[in-house]
Amino acid sequence: QVQVVESGGGSVQAGGSLRLSCVVAGPTYKNYCMGWIRQAPGKSREEVAKIDSDGNPTYADSVKGRFTISRGNAKNTLDLQMNSLQPEDTATYYCSAIEPIFCNDLLSGYRGQGTQVTVSL
Repeated sequence: QVQVVESGGGSVQAGGSLRLSCVVAGPTYKNYCMGWIRQAPGKSREEVAKIDSDGNPTYADSVKGRFTISRGNAKNTLDLQMNSLQPEDTATYYCSAIEPIFCNDLLSGYRGQGTQVTVSL
């Protein structure tokens, strides 16, 4: 069973920064595709950023140039550095992990409880 635990998040003003962290535990986590998804009130979940088992990152257009995803050397930790945050970034953020062949379907991966990010003007 894969376990995912997120930390970080909080409330900041527009233009501020936050860092999210995630720890994944499970039998084969080292090969997993891992990333961050978010869900704002009244909106569908969306993929924010992900990094595959080879270390290649992918970002949603809305966060390119502002967010940076990184994976720890042990490959069971994942961080998301979020800079220049905007009110539209307000959402619950979830760390997600999924088998590599399903990397294009990160929304269906194993997720944690989520952490709230609130950006105010």
